[in-house]
Order: sequence, then structure tokens, then C-alpha cells
Amino acid sequence: MALMLFPIQAFVVSLVAYLYPPVFMALKPSILPLLMLVMLSMGLTLNWRDFLQVWNYRTSVATGVAVQFVIMPLAAWLISLLLGLSEALTVGMMLVGATAGGTASNVITFLAKGNVALSVSMTMVSTLTAVLMLPILTWLYLGHSVDVPALAMLGTLLKVIVLPVFAGMLLNHFWRTELASFSAWFTTFSMAAILLIVAIVVALNSENLSTVAWPVVIAVILHNLIGLSSGYFVARRLGCDSVIARTVAIEVGMQNSGLSVALALKYFTAASAIPGAIFSIWHNLSGALFASYWSNKTDQTNEQQKP
Repeated sequence: MALMLFPIQAFVVSLVAYLYPPVFMALKPSILPLLMLVMLSMGLTLNWRDFLQVWNYRTSVATGVAVQFVIMPLAAWLISLLLGLSEALTVGMMLVGATAGGTASNVITFLAKGNVALSVSMTMVSTLTAVLMLPILTWLYLGHSVDVPALAMLGTLLKVIVLPVFAGMLLNHFWRTELASFSAWFTTFSMAAILLIVAIVVALNSENLSTVAWPVVIAVILHNLIGLSSGYFVARRLGCDSVIARTVAIEVGMQNSGLSVALALKYFTAASAIPGAIFSIWHNLSGALFASYWSNKTDQTNEQQKP
């Protein structure tokens, strides 16, 4: 239920940040630490046995990760060209397109009655893959027109993703019993952190948001729908059943927009963070609708199959 309310909550905090930007602008330096805590929370929900699931679902994981890092960056670049987005906004779209699957995807997969083990496996693999692929893809697509600090981004990603995730896994390994009672709070904290990051980005862009919002909203919606549809249909074409295909679709369509926001603010401009902030709102809304559709369809199918 909390995840279903996330788009509404994101809209409310965005409105507050837009009306009272000074309250949030001073919090800009907290974005990277907040994201590191989100990654730590993700690590606290994982254990070493989860990596065995990657091998069990190796074909589906490889399919999803390939779609993630081939179609999504290409779609981001083409949509930016098609809509004539500015250089700063194109950078933001590329950062969203070349990042990993979002942490909320595991919850959406559960609600959609997909394969949660596969979802967790894909999130882990795409998150670690993004450490290398995000700076490389951003440089390949934009390096001719924008100074892309690929090596510096790589160092930041190691610090923001790899170290917190593995630190969380270590804590979970040694204190699993003690942490079990707090597991429900990890997702809640992650959502609260992303809400605060969205509010900071809106506040930093409050003066020019009205002039760029609608083109970026259209770009983000198109990008997300391409991710959901391509993930589903590519998986189906490769012979996966509906449960696996919807899981791949969710993983591809729901990006780690918080990471793209943090990188945009650290290495580019505040305007470059706008696509990630809007994506944070939209992909949770579309993901909730996607989950509702498949949940209802699965229930109807099960009813029809009853003797």
C-alpha cells in the first residue's frame, strides 16, 4: 500500500519544494549520503545465497540486463533528439537510461505476481553492471558534445553502490536474526530517502522547472513505456512465460533514478537532474498500474482454471 501511495507522496513533496525551495536547497550535499544509505538498505535485505539465484535464472537475467543496457540508453538518446531537449536535459535522460533497475522493482514484481527471486537477481546484477556500463554508455553517447568524467563517475559508483551493498550484506550475514525485525523498515526508509532527493532536485530547479517540465514529462513517460514493453516482448519472443516476462519488464522499465539524480548534481548541472526526479514519480505510478493489471489478470486466470 505504501508503494502505491508513493507517486502521490512524491507529487506533494515536489509541490512543497517548488513553493518553498530554500527549505530543501541547503540539503543538496546530503544526496550522495542518502543514496549510499539506500544501497546499504538494499544490501541488508540480501545474503550470499541470493547470488546462487543468478545462476538458476541466468538466461532470464542475461536477457533483462541486455535489454536494460542496450535499449534503454538508445531510447533515452533518440527521445531526447526527437523532442529537441537541451544538452543538460539530454544528459539527464542518458543518466536515467544507462543506470540500473530501481530498488522498488522487487516490490512491484511481488504485487504483479511475478518472479521475485528473478527480480532480486536482476536488480543485483544490473546494479553491479551499472558501475561500469553507466559511465561508459554516457561517454559513448554524449562524449562528442559533453565533457563526461567517466573515470570519476566510476569511482563515485564504486563508493555509492558497491561498498554500501556489500557492507549491508556483511551486516546481514553476521546479524541476520537481529536485523530481521527491522527488515520492513528498509523499504520505507529507501522510499523516504528518494522522496527527499526528489524534493531537493525540484527546489534546485524551481526557477526554470515550469519552462522545461512538460517536454521532460513526455520524454520520461515514453522512455518508461519503451522499457516496460521491450522488456516484456523481448522476453516473450525468447520463449519466456508471462511470469518471467512481466518480471523482466518491471526490471527494465523501473530505473534507479535516484542514482542518476546524484550523478547529475555531482558532475553536471541541476537541470540534468530533472529527468531523474520526474522519473522517480512516474515509474512508481506506471509500475503500480502495471502490477495491478497483472495481479487482476492472474486472479481471473486462476478462477477460470478452477474445476
